[in-house]
Formats: sequence, structure tokens, C-alpha cells
Amino acid sequence: MKNLIKFNLNGKEVEARPQETIWEVSKRLGEIIPHLCHRDKPGYRADGNCRVCVVEIKGERTLAPSCRRVPTEGMTVSTSSEKSKKARNMVLELLLTDQPKKAISHDPNSLLWSWIEKAGLKQSRFPLEAPIEADNSHVAMAVNLDSCIHCNLCVRACREVQVNDVIGMSNRGANSKITFDFSDPMGESTCVACGECVQACPTGALMPSNLLDNNPE
Repeated sequence: MKNLIKFNLNGKEVEARPQETIWEVSKRLGEIIPHLCHRDKPGYRADGNCRVCVVEIKGERTLAPSCRRVPTEGMTVSTSSEKSKKARNMVLELLLTDQPKKAISHDPNSLLWSWIEKAGLKQSRFPLEAPIEADNSHVAMAVNLDSCIHCNLCVRACREVQVNDVIGMSNRGANSKITFDFSDPMGESTCVACGECVQACPTGALMPSNLLDNNPE
């Protein structure tokens, strides 16, 4: 293939295809870099907002999101340097802070819990925020924003993949939250129950209602 980009990845010279990201190159070569806001599926663009996939690039002061960064000729990248691992673990610990305990979590097998376990995190040092009330107004899907990490995957799933444009983000900063239409309960919104948002969610914040019936209280 023409126009291949040669760069150093974890001490080895590798080649990237045009517009292939560091995350994609790493996956193609057998390493899955931690990720939450990126869904490796057609129709989903990488957003780079969760910062769990950051890697270290020689000569750069800040870490780079591997799901967005395209390598350049001669670049030297480390996906598992001490600096990048500490940064990822800090992000995961902050996300863990506001999650329900795994034993009573909405989806203990979620992608988020998988990365938390692989990082060896048992608990968070940070204070817990006030709990958020569940929205069980929809006949098929349950909304549990106490597990939401604002990755925006559900927004992209609804708006860009299914082109329904029901899900969005409201407010700013610490008050920001996922909303449906004009902050309606999900069951009263224009949701068509396609389920794309449920498939995209990495935490269990959006799940089929029937899967929660047997969850422990």
C-alpha cells in the first residue's frame, strides 16, 4: 500500500495506513488500548473526550488521545508508559467515584467495569456525588444516569448513526446531563426504541428494562 506512515510504537517500527489512528494501529497489531467514549464500529466517529485512551508521544508535553491522533512519519509513541498509565488510572478512579457498587451496578459486565478491574482499582479516594433518580418511564429501556460518564456515545448513536436526534446534553459543567428531547422522561420523548443507544453505552446507564428485573437490590 502506498503512502504508509512509518513510526515507532512501543519500541518497534510499524506502519500506519493513511488516516489510521494510533488506536487503530495498536488494535490491528494486537493491543487494545483502554477506551470508553470510542466505539469501534462503522458510523461512530472517535470523540476523544473520556481521556482513557491517552498515550505518550516523544517530544510532546501533554498526552494524546489515541482514538483521535493520527501518527506522523518518525513519531515515537508509547501506549503503556508510566505517565500514560497513571493518567488513565486517575480518570478511571474519578469515574469509579460516582458509580454504584459493582455488586448492585446496572451492568457489572460493562466496558467501564472491565477497564476498572484491569487497572486493579478497588475503590476511589474521592467523595461521592449525590445519587441521581432512575428514569423507568420507557417500556423497553431503563435510564440510570448514576452510571453515566458523559462519554456522549448515546448522543452520537442517536443523532449520527440512527439520525433520530432524540438524545442530547443539557446544562454545563458539573450540572451537565443526558436528556431526551426537551428534558422529557425517556418514555414521553420521541424515542423510537431502536436500541442503538443501549448498544453504545459502556456503563449500563442505558439498558433494556428486562435485564434489570433480576438485578439485586
